[in-house]
Amino acid sequence: MPLTDNTIKNPKPKDKPYKLADEKGMYLLINPNGSKYFRFKYRFTRKEKLLPLGVYPDTTLKQAREKRDNARELIANGIDPSLDRKIKKLATTENSFKAIALEWYTKHLSNKSESHKKRTLALFERDLFPWLGDRVITEIKAPELLIVLQRIESRNAIETSHRALQAAGQVFRYAVSKGVADFDITPSLKGALSMVKGGHFASLTDPIKAGELLRAIDTYSGSFVVKSALQLAPLVFVRPTELRHAEWEHIDLNAKEWRYLVTKTNIPHIVPLSNQAIAILEAIKPLTNKGRYVFPSERTPNGSRAMSDVALLAALRRMGFSKEEMTIHGFRAMARTILDEVLTVRVDFIEHQLAHAVRDPNGRAYSRTAHLPERHKMMQAWADYLDSLKAGAVIIPFGKTG
Repeated sequence: MPLTDNTIKNPKPKDKPYKLADEKGMYLLINPNGSKYFRFKYRFTRKEKLLPLGVYPDTTLKQAREKRDNARELIANGIDPSLDRKIKKLATTENSFKAIALEWYTKHLSNKSESHKKRTLALFERDLFPWLGDRVITEIKAPELLIVLQRIESRNAIETSHRALQAAGQVFRYAVSKGVADFDITPSLKGALSMVKGGHFASLTDPIKAGELLRAIDTYSGSFVVKSALQLAPLVFVRPTELRHAEWEHIDLNAKEWRYLVTKTNIPHIVPLSNQAIAILEAIKPLTNKGRYVFPSERTPNGSRAMSDVALLAALRRMGFSKEEMTIHGFRAMARTILDEVLTVRVDFIEHQLAHAVRDPNGRAYSRTAHLPERHKMMQAWADYLDSLKAGAVIIPFGKTG
């Protein structure tokens, strides 16, 4: 039954918190100390979340329901009410760095993945807003921004300092486009930060070393689910998050294709599956296909949660490969380098398969089905080549000709 003013006033506190349900996801939480909180439970991007609606009696039942209905309207429009509230709370002065940054964030990151949006917002909140957020954007000078960036560097987060500089530049350029600022101060800081060491992710790109890794994976004695994920990783060379979150409903074994949305760009992508990849998926299917994920977490046997990133990394370390030698993301670099330099595959085929932005001569982005038959052949040839590496074949690298 929905809540009434009487049902809210009368309940006595108990030894543990308990709930009184209203409707449409709202409920009243009653704590042992007698405090009463309105809450709204909802799902966004398949995740269950809670939104505080106020404390009774400061917030009335009518007011709580109005807040709930407003939140439901945001969800219907594809907006997470928790994130929306956070952004509005952060925004202050109209022309402050924080207000301009959040306006840019809302307008220009709407089509990005949830993970990318969260990382960007966290970067602003942690590294830029505490020192620059309340400042009028036109009053911020390059030396002041540099001090903030060097503070990030001081904790050995050099890559993060460069990302913060890039993000600040986007905010300043947005301010210029709005007529709020006259120019972007960030180009004057070019070269002021420490250089990022080459290569973001460690990878084995030497064919002989790659063969040693593949043999180690095949003899891995740990979890069958982890082993299967590691065996599939070099065959599909997708991003680690996409591998761990592979869903059975997106995989068509008959068509030999895996179709999903790329986490980084939120655009559709097709991964042709080789015979070797199909064999791995068919072997694990009886174990995990009753759940959502191909590679579920060991803590949720029903398959409701995906494997953690730690599981795959720990397996690599257990096999004796250090973080300086190989990462899960490194399978992408392995494929990119060897397909190009050893197998001399056309670079645009490789870039399409890596889900990188590839454009035609007129600057238009190719569709996800571009060169799909050729990519099917490439992925099968790649899988056969990896088998030859595991067998210890002697590989002589050669460059493209013609």
